[in-house]
Amino acid sequence: MAGQYDAIIIGAGHNGLVCGSYLAKAGLRVLVLERRHVIGGAAVTEEFTPGFRASIFSYVMSLLHPRVIADLELRKFGLEVLPANDLFCPLYDGDYIVFSDDPKKTQAEFARFSRHDAEIYPEFDAYLQEATAIVRKLLFETPIDPTRRDWKSFKETAAFLWRQRKVGRKAYRIVDLLTQSAYDFLSGWFESDIIKAVLAYYASIGTFAGPKSPGSAYVIMHHVMGEHAGAGGWGFIKGGMGSITQAIAASGARFGMEVLTRAEVAEVVVANGRATGVRTADGRSFTARAVISNANCKTLFQKLVAPQHLPGEFLAEIGRFRTFSTAFKINVAAEAPPRYRAFDAAKTGFSYPTYVHLAPDIDYLERAYDDAKYGWYSARPFVTPVVPTILDDTLAPAAKHVVNLFGGHAPYKLKNGDWAQERDNFVRNVLGVVDDFAPGFSNGIIDMQVLLPPDLEEIVGLPQGHIFHGELSPDQLFFQRPVPHYADYRSPIAALYQCGSSCHPGGGVSGIPGYNAAREILKDWRRLRRAAA
Repeated sequence: MAGQYDAIIIGAGHNGLVCGSYLAKAGLRVLVLERRHVIGGAAVTEEFTPGFRASIFSYVMSLLHPRVIADLELRKFGLEVLPANDLFCPLYDGDYIVFSDDPKKTQAEFARFSRHDAEIYPEFDAYLQEATAIVRKLLFETPIDPTRRDWKSFKETAAFLWRQRKVGRKAYRIVDLLTQSAYDFLSGWFESDIIKAVLAYYASIGTFAGPKSPGSAYVIMHHVMGEHAGAGGWGFIKGGMGSITQAIAASGARFGMEVLTRAEVAEVVVANGRATGVRTADGRSFTARAVISNANCKTLFQKLVAPQHLPGEFLAEIGRFRTFSTAFKINVAAEAPPRYRAFDAAKTGFSYPTYVHLAPDIDYLERAYDDAKYGWYSARPFVTPVVPTILDDTLAPAAKHVVNLFGGHAPYKLKNGDWAQERDNFVRNVLGVVDDFAPGFSNGIIDMQVLLPPDLEEIVGLPQGHIFHGELSPDQLFFQRPVPHYADYRSPIAALYQCGSSCHPGGGVSGIPGYNAAREILKDWRRLRRAAA
């Protein structure tokens, strides 16, 4: 570990490992420092009770980009996707609705609730896919700074606009998604609140918003972009989500990337306006020509960099970056998976619903948000139960199961309350919802791990427990993510970069921020080498 590194990366989450692997592949000497005992950040597999292993935080693969998978040859290093079935959504009256990758199958399901909605669905699906295609083109773009007036920035902006010239009038679709609520956007197409809820559910995942909150329509696309568009494969990962990060680390290791666990970074060392290395909490020092942070932007600039090295306006912008979270995760060791009253294998065409959304209509989703909006947890949370052990026998003892319960809303801080006293009450609310649709499930619980936003922050450094490292709202996207003028993965300090989910295009296990950051770092690296020569 001794000696001069070309690059030190803070945090062995998936983006840090992706960035490090690309840099190592390009010939740089890379060291990744991880605070925890295990690599992976939020994409880890760990035992949470004897004999039961789970994807502790993130729990399904939906956004990991095919380019990253191919470039790093992740399948060669053990990445195996176990396809999940269609989305199953139980309803109040014992009925259900299935949302499928197959538009014709979804159309047939919608027809049971509204002939109009079934007829319009193919047009809506095409519209959403066209909008998604526009956003996909932006994923690998380095955000421009439209306020800069130097010649280099002008050329970059002009080149960006030229690359996007074919978007044309379709750009208005993106404006609609960025500004409208999920409910208003969907109401322009559909009449059934049940059908609207199937799609609006995505707008609430991981965000402090309800389906009627302005701007929430975009979050639908952020999720559907992966989950129902084949981006790298959609489903469970054999061995849990930790298999993704283990594969990335193994890929990087063949190029010489080093990873050191139990190495919490306490300070980024800055000399003469340039990052020169890091110091760890246990007193070790490491030097490098570049420092790259996979930590969220608030941790990096408010805790790891001394304030005298940063402009006051920049620090103020970082302070305003919104990260307040209401997401929760409960990992359950169970005697049996949930048995849904409404499920009928013969009618649905699959043997068990491994992926489920519990939120029967729009009002249900909005009321769950209302509770959080006023500072309390949801009396009736929306819940996503998934059961990877139906497909993956590596996670639990024979005939037993792991059930992941993810949903909202459980505010990071309670108004006039404390999680120490309210945790058990909230868990009862969550299990009560599951039992309503799958009677008796909670009676078969062997053990469980409850993760509320403060736990997510403490364990893996998610700011206020936010799974995306910050809200996916119009003011925090593209050239404003994380803050204006520094959306290009660089920072006010020379040789200090960012590669995590605080950056464009945001959260989710995609690897794209890590990929983009590596590209920009290598551009600077080559420029410096040419200048030195």
